[in-house]
Amino acid sequence: MTGRPYILFETNWKTVKATDYDVAVLPWGAIEAHNYHLPYGTDAIQSEYIAAESARVAWEKGEKVIVLPAVPFGVNTGQLAVRLDINIYPSTQAAILRDVAQSLFIQGFRKLVVLNGHGGNEFKPIIREIQATYPDMFLCLINWYQVFKQEQFFKDLGEHGGEMETSNLMVISPDWVLPLHEAGKGRVKPFKLRGLREGLAWAQRDWLKATTDTGIGNPAEASAEKGRRYLNALADAIGAFLVDLARADIKEDLYET
Repeated sequence: MTGRPYILFETNWKTVKATDYDVAVLPWGAIEAHNYHLPYGTDAIQSEYIAAESARVAWEKGEKVIVLPAVPFGVNTGQLAVRLDINIYPSTQAAILRDVAQSLFIQGFRKLVVLNGHGGNEFKPIIREIQATYPDMFLCLINWYQVFKQEQFFKDLGEHGGEMETSNLMVISPDWVLPLHEAGKGRVKPFKLRGLREGLAWAQRDWLKATTDTGIGNPAEASAEKGRRYLNALADAIGAFLVDLARADIKEDLYET
């Protein structure tokens, strides 16, 4: 049995040599604690799964999308005190993305989508810089957790290890999710300064001071049914975008006339 032809990690040179790919997708995550009950790889696991399902949708519509291996490490400078949370600095992230983009550009790729699943990863300034280096290459970013308003699918709107991510992992890798009675409540401790608390100013959170169990958001009402509905909607929406991007002439079709 051969691997899926749209997943680079699984496919082979014979398939790659014979396939004219239109779009490359780079999933990106992080390695960090997600409350007591979810695996450290939660962000990378979700990004890789959503990328694969979106590419499958595109392939079923006749467009050749290739999903690159997920980058597991993310920017976790506020979590260095959490044991085995692994940090890479924004400058390291920029260097990795620049090298990947250069490899693809040399090989003839002109469309690259970064599919990000970690809030600490800020790709916009990095993409601006790479885009200036390779003006004939189209780069774009999808933060998949921002595609839909969370209240369309979930009751608790916590951002880390809560109802949404727990529901997703119940679908993707249920054997890696501990029983919910072992999870913490994901209570966040807000800043005391009003300007920071209300968004007038921004500062990085010290994760161990801002959380009680490394989670932000209560997973108590998570379910595989909710996760399946959300993941299917993401795959359909992102897959449709990949189809449109694959069919677009990036020199002619990106702007309305």
